[in-house]
Amino acid sequence: MVSRKVLIHSIVFAPDAVSTAYLYNDIAYNLKKNGFEVEVLSTMPHYNKVDQSKTKFQKKFLGLYYTSNYKGIKVYHVPQKKYESVLLRGFIMIYWHLLSFFLGMRIKNVDVIISPSPPLTIALVSIALAKLKKAKFIYNVQEIYPDFFVNQGKMKSQFVLRILKKLERFVYKHSDSLVTIDQNFKNTLIPRMDHPEKIEIIANFVDTELYYPIEYPEVNKQIFPANENLKVMYAGNIGFAQDWVPLIEVAKKTIGMPITYFVIGDGACRSWLKSEIEKYKLDNINLIDYQERKSIPHIINYADLHFIFMNKKLEKDGLPSKVYTIMACKKPLLVISNKNTPLYDLLENTGAAYLIENLSNNVNEELFLILQQALHNKDELREMGEKGFDLVQKEYTKEKVTEKYFKHISNLINS
Repeated sequence: MVSRKVLIHSIVFAPDAVSTAYLYNDIAYNLKKNGFEVEVLSTMPHYNKVDQSKTKFQKKFLGLYYTSNYKGIKVYHVPQKKYESVLLRGFIMIYWHLLSFFLGMRIKNVDVIISPSPPLTIALVSIALAKLKKAKFIYNVQEIYPDFFVNQGKMKSQFVLRILKKLERFVYKHSDSLVTIDQNFKNTLIPRMDHPEKIEIIANFVDTELYYPIEYPEVNKQIFPANENLKVMYAGNIGFAQDWVPLIEVAKKTIGMPITYFVIGDGACRSWLKSEIEKYKLDNINLIDYQERKSIPHIINYADLHFIFMNKKLEKDGLPSKVYTIMACKKPLLVISNKNTPLYDLLENTGAAYLIENLSNNVNEELFLILQQALHNKDELREMGEKGFDLVQKEYTKEKVTEKYFKHISNLINS
């Protein structure tokens, strides 16, 4: 069999500590194991604090870019930083796009290029590279843009919005395939496409070698005390995609009860959350910095119940990947979301989660009653955890999902 080459073009990749990076690390490795040549165009780690000492970076052209090796896969890293200034963020993004294009042109004999969103603009570079190299292009829609900007309330200019919508249609038109994560996303994309048959649904997955049930988790007892309290947890980005008001309200209502809330991570809403905790003296909420990835499985297993409270303006635009890791650890979920959203549809009728509809007039009351129920019925929590675990093993393991990517890419090459 003639070896085929896949170029992964992603704004994040190992060793960056973010869900899309973990996803594409595993996709890249699976493709390599199945006989593909794989190279990656990405950035230097910049999303979360990571230990870069474990990755050997080779400086190229006085630091214009770097290279590394991920399990035998060559990775090109363009320097990126987080800036407060919109102007600087724009400049560094343009720099990343231009340099990744020229680096991509140097990579020979590419058959398929695959890029995940965000950002939407990454697809322009990938499309240009694919056309010039006579390769196929797969756009992996992890979040739908510009919808995400609009629903966040960040899109004030109608002129810019019109440009982004034209860009979105251009990307869909010139992609050979669109891979998206669920039927809701597909339904949203169909009216925007001339050829909706190009859409393929491939769900995200969890690494069950890393995330699994641990009967006696090893955690820092000063941060995660050993007691009989009901331990309710959120670990991840503390951003706008979640609604943090219900947490504050239910924490106020459950002060004095044996319930402790843990919020682990960082993000745009962390400072607001911290100020609310201090304002209402909510010593039942522990706000904790990001923890090392290797400790996260133990931390997930430490909790009794994991919550995801979706922002109703943004809940149709993405699916938190943490839902899979939680279920893989046999832990139940407490979710606020609406029907016909990716998260609700994934969990409905599974028995793995308590589901509260976001549009309900009694969200806070329902939330309080569920926590009261969970506090006195931990056997039910264990049963819910078992159901989520079985679902992951059946549908969402790394092996099952990366195999779907392999088959899809193989079929696209041969079409």
